[in-house]
Parts: sequence; C-alpha cells; structure tokens
Amino acid sequence: MRIARPTDKLKDIIQFYEKGLGLVKVGGFKGKDHHGYEGVMYGLPGTGVHLEFTTHEEGTPCPAPTEDNLLVLYIPDKDAIEQIFSNLKKLGYLAVESENPYWDADGVTIEDPDGWRLVLMNTVGIG
Repeated sequence: MRIARPTDKLKDIIQFYEKGLGLVKVGGFKGKDHHGYEGVMYGLPGTGVHLEFTTHEEGTPCPAPTEDNLLVLYIPDKDAIEQIFSNLKKLGYLAVESENPYWDADGVTIEDPDGWRLVLMNTVGIG
C-alpha cells in the first residue's frame, strides 16, 4: 500500500522524514517522463507500506487538514522515540498538543513542514 500526498516543500519534507524521522528512501522520480512531477517514497520498517510525497513544477498547493488527521507510528521502544524526537528537535520541530488527549498520554505529536501531524506512539499497534 502507498499513501501519497502533495507538497510545495519537498526539500523540507525530505529532511523531516529522512533525516529527522529516519525513514528509508525506497524510490523517487523527477523529470519530463513524469509530466512535471517530482517525488520521493519512504518505506515504513517491517511493512509493505510506503509514504510518497510529490510536487509539481507549477506548484502543488496542499493545505494541512484538521489537527486530528494523523499519521500514527507505533513504536514500542521508548528510547527509539526519544532519539527520533531529539533528531526532529535539532531540525526545529517541536511537540504540539494533540487535539485528542489520548495521543499525549503515551506519545508525542509533531507537525511536519506542511502542518500535517505525526504521532510517535509508545505502544504496540493493534491488529
């Protein structure tokens, strides 16, 4: 499965998800063969799920949704969360209060460069 999202801040998004979050780049594209689009894909560890971010040479307006639209990463290792959050803080990304207090109990919520929210949740996911 791939979740794709447009952005006007592709360089900042790459820094956030690759350098800050530590996701592994599994692909990318640009050039005339892609009709003016450029993009990057990140694999989520241990899954067949990819995050794809795209931008278009003529602009890609993409306002963030509500504060309760979230990408949640379940990370049972609290030290790993602290390391990831430390990396993100060094890049200038600080925690924000969650719309739903449930996410604040065992997690940390951070807005990416486009204002989309990501939760690093210190529990094992369900299912």
